[in-house]
Amino acid sequence: MSAPAPLKCTFGTKPCKNNIECVLYSHVCDGEADCKDGSDEELCSLECGSGQFQCAHGKKCIDQRQVCDGVAQCQDRSDEIHCLKPMEGCAHHCDNKTRCLPDTFLCDGERDCLDGTDEANCADESCSSGEFRCTSGQCVSISMRCDGHPDCWDHSDEESCHKPPQCTTNRRCPQSQECLLEEWVCDGEQDCKDGSDEENCEMVQLKCGEFQWACTSKSQCVPKAWRCDGTKDCADESDEAGCGQVATCPSHQFQCASTSECLDMALVCNSVRNCADGSDEGGDCKTTCPDKAICVQNCYSTPQGTRCGCKAGYQLNEDAVSCGDIDECVGGRQGVCSHSCVNTQGSFHCHCNPGYLLESDGRHCKIMGEPYLLASVQTDLFLVGLRSSSLYVLVSSAKKAILSVDYDWRDQRVFWVSLDSESIKWSSLDQKKQGTLFKGIKSDCIAVDWIGRNMYWIDGIGGGRIIAIGLNSTITSALDLTVILDKEFGQLLYLALLPQKGLLFWSEISNEAKIERAGMDGSERRVVVSHSLSWPGSLAVDPIGERLYWTDKKLGCIGSATLDGGDVKILQLLETTNPFSVTVFNDLLYWSDTKRGTIQGANKITGKNCKVLLKRPAQAFGLKVIHPLLQTSTDSPCEKLHCSHLCVLAPGPKGVCKCPSGLLLAEDGLNCSNLVNSAFLLVLSPTVVTQIYLQTMLSAVGLKTWPEHLSLPLANVNEAAILDYTLRDKMLYLADSGHSSVGLFKLKETSLVPRGQFLQLKGDTVTALALDWITLNVYWSSTKQSRLQVTSSNGEHTAVLIDDIGSLESIALHPLSGRLCFAKQGESAHVECAHMDGGKRAQVWKDAVQPTSLTFSNDGGEIYWADIGAGVIGSVRVDGSGYIAFTTGDGLIAFALSNSMLLWVTDRDTTQVWYRDDQLIKTLWFEVNTEVVSLKAYSKSSQMGFNFCSDGNGDCSHFCLAVPGGRTCRCAHGHRPVNATHCALDQHCPAGSRPCLDGHTCLPLEKFCDGHPECLDTSDENLLRQMCSSWGSQDHDLLPSIPTSADLGSTTSLDNSGLVRNLDVKQQCSEKRCNGNGECVETNGGTSCACGQGYSGDSCQDQLANTMQGPLIYGAVGLCAAIVVISVLVAVVRRKTANARYAIPTACVQMNFKVCLIQFCFISQEVASSVA
Repeated sequence: MSAPAPLKCTFGTKPCKNNIECVLYSHVCDGEADCKDGSDEELCSLECGSGQFQCAHGKKCIDQRQVCDGVAQCQDRSDEIHCLKPMEGCAHHCDNKTRCLPDTFLCDGERDCLDGTDEANCADESCSSGEFRCTSGQCVSISMRCDGHPDCWDHSDEESCHKPPQCTTNRRCPQSQECLLEEWVCDGEQDCKDGSDEENCEMVQLKCGEFQWACTSKSQCVPKAWRCDGTKDCADESDEAGCGQVATCPSHQFQCASTSECLDMALVCNSVRNCADGSDEGGDCKTTCPDKAICVQNCYSTPQGTRCGCKAGYQLNEDAVSCGDIDECVGGRQGVCSHSCVNTQGSFHCHCNPGYLLESDGRHCKIMGEPYLLASVQTDLFLVGLRSSSLYVLVSSAKKAILSVDYDWRDQRVFWVSLDSESIKWSSLDQKKQGTLFKGIKSDCIAVDWIGRNMYWIDGIGGGRIIAIGLNSTITSALDLTVILDKEFGQLLYLALLPQKGLLFWSEISNEAKIERAGMDGSERRVVVSHSLSWPGSLAVDPIGERLYWTDKKLGCIGSATLDGGDVKILQLLETTNPFSVTVFNDLLYWSDTKRGTIQGANKITGKNCKVLLKRPAQAFGLKVIHPLLQTSTDSPCEKLHCSHLCVLAPGPKGVCKCPSGLLLAEDGLNCSNLVNSAFLLVLSPTVVTQIYLQTMLSAVGLKTWPEHLSLPLANVNEAAILDYTLRDKMLYLADSGHSSVGLFKLKETSLVPRGQFLQLKGDTVTALALDWITLNVYWSSTKQSRLQVTSSNGEHTAVLIDDIGSLESIALHPLSGRLCFAKQGESAHVECAHMDGGKRAQVWKDAVQPTSLTFSNDGGEIYWADIGAGVIGSVRVDGSGYIAFTTGDGLIAFALSNSMLLWVTDRDTTQVWYRDDQLIKTLWFEVNTEVVSLKAYSKSSQMGFNFCSDGNGDCSHFCLAVPGGRTCRCAHGHRPVNATHCALDQHCPAGSRPCLDGHTCLPLEKFCDGHPECLDTSDENLLRQMCSSWGSQDHDLLPSIPTSADLGSTTSLDNSGLVRNLDVKQQCSEKRCNGNGECVETNGGTSCACGQGYSGDSCQDQLANTMQGPLIYGAVGLCAAIVVISVLVAVVRRKTANARYAIPTACVQMNFKVCLIQFCFISQEVASSVA
């Protein structure tokens, strides 16, 4: 029998001593044995150190700063007890002087004293000059008077209006003229003062949701949790029917037989039927308890005979005689106390966090001072008083929807992000100041860290990243932003912060919906909730109840769970059909509904006592409750760090210094510095490229996550397979197996910007690719084109260098030495090297299994590769001598070389990146759960130097191919050499046809770029860049670029627009007016067309009979020869457009005239100039 697998504990947990279970670190030394062997409570310190607080019922010590911070760190919540002095803020004594209330509780519309004196003798509240006083007592902004939307409870703000308001909706109330949405009619809420919107409503049968229970009437759905909860919620009371004996009464009460009703024991056996079924009388009621009862506390007579009972707060033990205390507080039971619960013998006490007072029921807490709800409704920002129901409007300046809002109490600012501004805006709460925190972002979610003093947001431009910036930052460049998380995301939807614990939560959808969490520095990432989700949108953290809440628009519900993801509960109400945003405050939760235009509130545990706070005929979006106690001032761990750039919170919380992209954190952990070593890795995943500077390995190894890096999402890429990069142009060449193409991406600041396709294949896939960083020629091979070929920098020309060698797995170039090497896999897997023109081939290693990731040493004298079949990294000199192998083990998938440092990737349970330095020590750098396809290393020194092609493309008209000690000029496919440097069209195919890339097969021109491969190598559909536009299309407005020597001293633009050579005005006229079949000439002050041979008509639109083709061919040859001779004699080629008549080759009659004409005349001029 095999030994059991070793125990693996998840992040945040440690193994118990018995090694069969794990326990949370937060549960170690908390006074309660969570391990079965009790080892989590062993070796615990009996006394806390200086600056620490000891929890009441255990041995746990916490930081003194966490006492009375509003968040319980001790399991017994003793760190949040007795935080408020009994008489603090006392203004009114009531209930026989057993309670004292602050003045903010007086006349606030809520009865806080049992004797009601806090709401007695209240004068009418006065409103400011900018407000309207409702008859019902509210104060609302004067701008809401007569706007068609009742904001007063009694609709008095819409009465006595001079004229009916303008309604953006199609309906209004017939009598009181309020504006209505269609969804508001017969929705169970009276929106018209005359009630007409709820008249003559038909009973509609509802289809209840997954987490709902259908009332018998089928016209009402209630949450499943409301079924048999003792409260009749269905109008027909069917939710409590047929429940049977569900509840178990405490031992000091009697359980009726057929119902869940509980009776006081004094009502049992008293000759009066108190249970509906009479089960409390008869039977053995006459049997009385003996004088010396064996019961420890109470003895009762019941119809079933005598039985022992216990006092309130106790329960019978298993012996049915003795009593034990009921711990009402166990497990932080919801609903017992609003905040914290402390158990006592036979009872319990509720305590409130600082700034709250215990209400007269002894269970609920009420905050001092009125809280406000900050809400965005389309483009407007509202402040809703949660006690007074006052309503104010904040100036937002937004023209499109405001999706997310937050605030910073210390600086008295509210923040928002809207769809039109692409920036984070702010306004002071008194509306006297407005400003912009940062411009140039696309985000629909922001979150304020008021402790660390940072702003977090989801970055839509970067393909899904979480970014942070200081709340008082003055930076303006995206390069100066700090990326917190950017890996392994699906579509990010929302984020929420809990700065008191240094935690960050976010929701996302990909293959599955989930909610994750991490430290606010990006550390300790893990999934929190992954079930009962469909589209988790808004998130909100309840720091008091220590629960996470979310909306789910597709399920039409609001969910919640503990901060660790346990105890998932779903509230699916009739009122949550389209929930967008959610926020939690004290005992209540609030949510916005985009379809109904409402903002509502309900009990956060049960979902009951639902109330509409705001109802407007516009979409309601972001929500946030504002109150100073929700952002209590506390010492920030960042204040003592003095980070050079940005300090963020980590779990604890503790402070951590972070750096912007392009800077690295120094060994002191405080300062960000420029790169000393510019070498970096590009790690390729299926849809993302990750840039990592090698200098980061100096600060940390053995990481369980990515080191400092820059994540570069690949737009519109299906399955990235191979990459190469030019430092000069910051251009990335990427082979995409999913789209059968090679695309171009420009690295611009912190993102990759698509620059079109360099190569598009049909029914074929690139298997190997390498870039000559001097000429920018691309060497490549594919599955169906079994050869080594090269394509020019502008994508216009392709030449075959080595034919019929099979599909290649990897290509490496060393332009300075003029050498290339390539790897073949299969039965005869080997590594072969040659000159970069394909000559001087030689096999350098034959005993390979699956060689890949070929890389030259810096001096080009050695070639390295990863043999993934053998699990080794091999190297050999280019002459085939000096073979060296380094064993990496199973799972090897990719390799890179930076100077003398080996870097490689293995894929076992996780993806691991390793390195071996000069000391030949194998070290694990980091491991992640991301798929890695390949990696390549780059540095300034790796792309520095010159060869014979560096200056003017080596005077080659097409390809300049470096070789040891020189260069070779090579003509493109379909061309032949005129001399050692220049090329001309090769006309070996019949008229009206052109050759495939194999050089043997000729096909009619119309077969090229028609979407159907006819060449055996599919090259008729794999023409590059713009060639298909000119060869296969009838659109004659596009002209292929004329090959010119590359200007290697400047940055080369690879935009498509840059590939079309600008024609002079005369040429443009000839192309457009004369259809490319003639030239524009000036005659009598006007412009007309001088048609070429074989064409006639005002616009040279008519083609002459084919009988002229023979003479035209010879005419073309003669004309070109004449041009050469004249050029040699006078060294000047003159064009006389007034009477010029160019003979056209046969092939030109059946193809785009301008292509043939430009190419023939260009060749003639080049030949003439070279001879001259």
